Amino acid sequence: MMRALKIFAAAALAAPLLSACVIYANDSGDDVSVKLDRPEEAPAEAIRQARFADGALVVRVDSNGCTQASDFEVSVADKTPAEITLKRTKPDMCRALVAEGVELRWTYADLGLEPGAPARILNPLK
Repeated sequence: MMRALKIFAAAALAAPLLSACVIYANDSGDDVSVKLDRPEEAPAEAIRQARFADGALVVRVDSNGCTQASDFEVSVADKTPAEITLKRTKPDMCRALVAEGVELRWTYADLGLEPGAPARILNPLK
């Protein structure tokens, strides 16, 4: 019984270490490792709402009390309309839950766009 508990505990501790990769062995005997996650590449932030108002992009996002516009990387693809993607690069580690989230603003100049240029947000809505 004690041995079974030790094996179970060892398996439980090893599972998170093995969950980030897949090892594939082909017929020639070569092992190939495939990394499934990319922690260096932040995903597009799920946003609550977005609009263009008063010469700026205004976005409402989740916040724990310390979220700022500088916590995001803004990518603008030069297309017609311009495609904008927001990625959170700094996590909000504060402990105050802001139920309605916070509004963040980037002017057209911040985005490198001409005032009134057509644009769309590629982020998923929450």
